[in-house]
Amino acid sequence: MTAKTYMVRTFGCQMNEHDSERIAGLLEADGLRPAASVDDADVVVLNTCCIRENADNKLYGNLGQLKTLKQRRPDMQIVVGGCLAQKDRDLIVAKAPHVDVVFGTHNVHRAAELVGEQRVAGRSIVEILEETAADDHESFPSALPARREVSYAAWVTIQIGCDNSCAFCIVPAVRGREISRGFDDIVDEVQALVADGVTEVTLLGQNVNSYGRDLTLARRRAGESVRVRPLFADLLRAVGEVEGIRRVRYTSPHPKDLRPETIVAMATVPAVCEHLHLPLQAGSDRVLAAMHRGYTAERYLERLAAARAAIPDLAVTTDIIVGFPGETDDDFERTLQVAAEAAYDSAYTFIYSPRPGTEAAGRVDEFVPAEVCTERFERLRVVVERSALARHRARIGATEEVMIEGPSRKDASLTTGRTRHNKLVHFRSPEPLRAGSYAEVTVTGAAPHHLTGELLRVTAPARHRTRIPVAVAT
Repeated sequence: MTAKTYMVRTFGCQMNEHDSERIAGLLEADGLRPAASVDDADVVVLNTCCIRENADNKLYGNLGQLKTLKQRRPDMQIVVGGCLAQKDRDLIVAKAPHVDVVFGTHNVHRAAELVGEQRVAGRSIVEILEETAADDHESFPSALPARREVSYAAWVTIQIGCDNSCAFCIVPAVRGREISRGFDDIVDEVQALVADGVTEVTLLGQNVNSYGRDLTLARRRAGESVRVRPLFADLLRAVGEVEGIRRVRYTSPHPKDLRPETIVAMATVPAVCEHLHLPLQAGSDRVLAAMHRGYTAERYLERLAAARAAIPDLAVTTDIIVGFPGETDDDFERTLQVAAEAAYDSAYTFIYSPRPGTEAAGRVDEFVPAEVCTERFERLRVVVERSALARHRARIGATEEVMIEGPSRKDASLTTGRTRHNKLVHFRSPEPLRAGSYAEVTVTGAAPHHLTGELLRVTAPARHRTRIPVAVAT
């Protein structure tokens, strides 16, 4: 008997990417194997995002294409999971009756089970949980089996949900309240990853800076004499001290919760990379207040300055929204000023898109005209790329340690590596270099979004196992 096959398509952020690794792991643990293409898959999983306005269009566009495929192959199962599934629930099956399974963000661990249950039931199954139990070990994606696409680097979930109330953000509604994973569980997973050859980990959470506050609060309520505080700086130290870990990254922090002890940990733990992603969102205090961000532009710049003072060679990236409801020309000029003063290495810039269920989506009368948003977006791009290019040019002549990622996607004759500052460097190598190896490269050129260089030497070979495809008996 030929084993059934699966395909997972992912939309959205690193959290969704990590969830998809776990969904793939669960399906493989249930006996399925990866399909070469969606046309060959017996089970197709769409792991959805609902952060951007076109998320719905992407989902239903993909479902429309799969409908034609399912008409030819009626036994194929179509599964929708993730944030949009958590939000839309039964609406997905109502709009696309050919969908077999819908599950949300709180029951990823049930993915393979639901596929099996639907196969037996012969009807669509929609299972959405309202929240995650704080003591449910399986609620954290990192606690589940995984099939990582990259064997030398890994995401590690430290926290799920979010307790903030940003007016533009749907995440609290679809991911639930903030729950921190057990400290020792995280360290144990990192140690297991190292044993498997991983040398770089990225700690994931919606607001990693507040990691552990709920854990210490629970201990306090249980009668222990402990101070209620975040444990993120402690976690950075513990993970950075795991033998075999060369690089530790994290995302995403919240500026209001960036504490001095976290900056000290970044500065003093050698494995923690010199890269800080610090979402600004807007440079106008009026807009920041309307967004419920909990800081002013001045406070943001003070914390950024403190981080740069402690970590002189710090790379800083950010997120900025253009055209938040009610944003005036003066508000936007303030955003340009802060972006210029911050001198970012890179920025993810977005034109505001309303998400149903968020506070900002109800401010229809204050929506900024599309043509104004487009013009502002272009002006912001110029400011960000100017500072990015300047910071990249300042690195010309420097020797950088890079982790090899493989051939360049745009030019296979070039090898791509990533620096500790999270910058891509393209260079030529006399022979293919295995992904996951480390090398030293001299920076010879700069562009707004990458560096070019010359290979000096390989400093450490990759340690992870190479996957060997195994034929399935028929």
